[in-house]
Amino acid sequence: MKMSKAIMIQGTGSGAGKSIIVAGLCRIFRDLGIRVAPFKSQNMALNSFITKEGGEIGRAQAFQAEAAGIEPCNDMNPVLLKATGEAGCQVILNGKVYATMKADEYYAIKDEVWKEITAAYDRLSQKYELIVIEGAGSPAEINLRTEEVVNMRVARYTDAPVILVGDIDRGGVFAQFYGTVELLKDTPLNPPLPRGDTNGLTDADYIKAFIVNKFRGDMDILRPGLRMIEKKTGKLVIGTLYYQDNLGLDEEDGLSIERVNRLEELERLEHHRMLKIVVLRLKYIANFTDLAPFLYESDIEIKYSLWEEDINSADLIIIPGSKNTVADLLLLRESGIEECVKSAVKKGTPLVGICGGYQMLGQKILDPHKVESSLTEVEGMGLLDTFTTLDKTKTTCRVSAVADCSKLFNMAQSRSTIDGLKGYEIHMGNTTGDVGLFKLRRVFSNSELRTPNSELISDGSVKGNVWGTYIHGIFDNDDLRAALLDSLREKKGLPARSVTFSYQAQREEAINKWADTLKNSVDICFILRQAGMEYCMKKTQEDLK
Repeated sequence: MKMSKAIMIQGTGSGAGKSIIVAGLCRIFRDLGIRVAPFKSQNMALNSFITKEGGEIGRAQAFQAEAAGIEPCNDMNPVLLKATGEAGCQVILNGKVYATMKADEYYAIKDEVWKEITAAYDRLSQKYELIVIEGAGSPAEINLRTEEVVNMRVARYTDAPVILVGDIDRGGVFAQFYGTVELLKDTPLNPPLPRGDTNGLTDADYIKAFIVNKFRGDMDILRPGLRMIEKKTGKLVIGTLYYQDNLGLDEEDGLSIERVNRLEELERLEHHRMLKIVVLRLKYIANFTDLAPFLYESDIEIKYSLWEEDINSADLIIIPGSKNTVADLLLLRESGIEECVKSAVKKGTPLVGICGGYQMLGQKILDPHKVESSLTEVEGMGLLDTFTTLDKTKTTCRVSAVADCSKLFNMAQSRSTIDGLKGYEIHMGNTTGDVGLFKLRRVFSNSELRTPNSELISDGSVKGNVWGTYIHGIFDNDDLRAALLDSLREKKGLPARSVTFSYQAQREEAINKWADTLKNSVDICFILRQAGMEYCMKKTQEDLK
């Protein structure tokens, strides 16, 4: 069968910048007219997205698909691992929950996992000309080389040339490049057979070049080091990317939370921000990208924090999603943060809970099957008149919704409803009681059937200045976000904003800006040659003139 071409981006470690570089390449190749798709065989992340099939994949792969101009699908990330605490990781295969497993249990099924990975890649490869593959962590974890299913094993199977990315901001990038190549020079024991004859190649031979990422200094000082590492390894450095303070694009897990907080500290020194949103920084925080649209608002400071001073000075408090709702709720209770939040609410500060945060706000969380902990019942915060029962079945679907604004926003003038809201659900459990803030229409997997109007589903609850919902991506909706922020401005005696912005348009602009930066900093023609796509080089060379 005909297979697509492939190129693989690996890193010297986590956070090197693989995800964002893959996204940038997907946009560049899309603009060249190439039918391109992203692929990551195994992702370990608490940020996830729901595909049209109703499957759960890493948020990074959904973003990369967006950059490629295509619909995300399950095959782009066949294995997703979501840490749940002492129980291990929830293993998601082909978009659906397989089991919660510890590391040794997961390694015991690696052959089955590998079959799913290769089948997913083969299906994807039939639909696109070029697959841009993302690795995970470092390929030089020598204790895992016979177990891994995400780095060199994938490179061998897909016969993909590898570009290795290093984060110079952390220091030691030359040692990372050199050490990775040297550790990969001996072929691992019992390697899986590649598509063709190895011709005596080792894993190190798959690495074709380096990219230096997050550089802050003088290029004249760095340049001799680049030439030296090329001489020592025989691999070219095909680009140096300067440190980007705020791309405004999705990043993986807690790494970007740190970036957002550092950025906000700097911006507070430059100009006063009128409204402050505090997001509780949960231990098992999930889908924190729900809050990304607020980063584009010029008068909003968003802070991920558990500090009492931040909570007391907030204009809005948000409890985000959690991969372990019970554990995070108990940690908030034991640390005194719960009482601090309740005190702020009593003084009039609005509070919003999303997914796991919504579950925490109710009267009780029941866990009869002990899905999340050994406790079968936990008292909630008691701020909403709702009850949540956790179960073994996970709800994963896209939704469209209508919001009852008269209940949501206490404003002098407000639309009675906002319809056409888009988002998605990812949760284990059902919430009952005083629900009905939103009316949902669910999209079911594969069949594309939609909930009939007569069977709209009630979601969300509100009581006073507290409300919650299961809808992820709720703030991506411009009308609802604008109404929420204007309600905060009105409460503070500030004028409403007459014009809002399109979050999706801002994302498109940010993706294009990042792709231009990448195109002007990295030898794209080299990557095209390595991928066997030389016929696309002419347009690239013209664009760079």
